[in-house]
Amino acid sequence: MNGPGTVFRESSADPRTESVPFSHLSLELGHLYMEDFAEGAARLRRHFAGVRPWVEAARAAIGPLPPGRRPRISTCFLIDDYFSRLATPAELIPPLLDAAAEAGLTIDYLARESGCAGPAPGGSDHRDRARPAESVLHRLVESPPPGSNGFRPPVGRTGWLTNGRRTPSQRTSAALDSTGVWQPPSETEARGHSVFLDVELWNGPEDARTWSCAFLASVWQLVRLGLLRDNGAAVLAPTRWQGAEFPAEWDALPPVLQLNPAATPFTAYVTCSVLPTRFLPVEHAVRVILDQVHVQAEALGQVAARSAGEGFTVPAGVVDRTSYVFPPGL
Repeated sequence: MNGPGTVFRESSADPRTESVPFSHLSLELGHLYMEDFAEGAARLRRHFAGVRPWVEAARAAIGPLPPGRRPRISTCFLIDDYFSRLATPAELIPPLLDAAAEAGLTIDYLARESGCAGPAPGGSDHRDRARPAESVLHRLVESPPPGSNGFRPPVGRTGWLTNGRRTPSQRTSAALDSTGVWQPPSETEARGHSVFLDVELWNGPEDARTWSCAFLASVWQLVRLGLLRDNGAAVLAPTRWQGAEFPAEWDALPPVLQLNPAATPFTAYVTCSVLPTRFLPVEHAVRVILDQVHVQAEALGQVAARSAGEGFTVPAGVVDRTSYVFPPGL
């Protein structure tokens, strides 16, 4: 019934933020390049043998839960099909799963790095048509260093994001600048000494960008944490794999496959990634990026409410919800 107190609103004025299920921990068992797979099965067995001890440590690090609750831990593995495609899914995935099983490990979810960049060709579901990298790019809010004057173009134009103040690009004479003709870069909120980082997010023209490994890894973390939405819908939700054989083309696979039907949820309150040491600088860049991403308040609220109801403490900062292990020789 209509009356004097009736208020009419467009349904789009209150967009619904889709809720996602959560494990306590999303445990990444590795991220290998196509070149690693080209070394053969021995390389894969060596990788998982090195990962195995740290998997046990990550499980134990969850800590005690309230009585009657068991930890929910899902595992995942990210395959680089974005920068190179030297082998097909049919050639690559079976030996990968066999090597993991030989080490006593199960890969619950298998993800394609290209899915973090853009839509899967021919995807029919809204989730498959989402552009995760662009979505995160639009949510970047640069942290201006003290004394900045806005001279530097924004990250949306330059493709570079930093954790502090860059060296001034214009030289001045000593007569005009008492600090001299050169100034070092400086990290915002440095503790004693600066560790300055300038991160390239992409290169190439705007209509044909090649996203950087660090930026796609940031998208990957946000997806695993259940914090990325596209028009309110969850992004890169897993698709259960029911095929007998894997296809000959990567684009024939969904971005995230659920290989283990009994797995706990793909998204989790916190993440841990066991990676080769060569990824350490990449993950430093990931932390710089995540520190400057504006995450949708509704998504953060869902995590806060759900974790509080379980008595599971989740750090307030998004970057603090991620952790890493870099085993020697991995």
